[in-house]
Amino acid sequence: MIGRRSSADNTRQYLYADKGYVDGDREKRFKATALRVHIQRKAPKGKQLSDCQKRRNTRIAKTRVRIGHVFASLGQMGGKGLRCIGLDRATLQLNFKAAIYNLRRPCSLKTGGINPAFAF
Repeated sequence: MIGRRSSADNTRQYLYADKGYVDGDREKRFKATALRVHIQRKAPKGKQLSDCQKRRNTRIAKTRVRIGHVFASLGQMGGKGLRCIGLDRATLQLNFKAAIYNLRRPCSLKTGGINPAFAF
């Protein structure tokens, strides 16, 4: 799966991964497939991360948490478990779940005190 492009026009692919994926050989393989690797860094045993590495980890974590919240919300709506026959019906159900998430998101932002520009 990693290294496959979704389309020929898409020339930039980003890989965001957890600290557990830190490995020099693995990162070289990812970079060889033209992926831009964004993996958080772990501190060596008994040492602290530098300020630069802490800022990098924070920047990566901000993107990962936004993506993680979307999948967590879809998981609360039943996840990938579908009760239908056929790829077209399954795709439709997942599209409905995504649409419901997109409709619920402005509501949750408003209750949190944030007024998004596209909210009703």
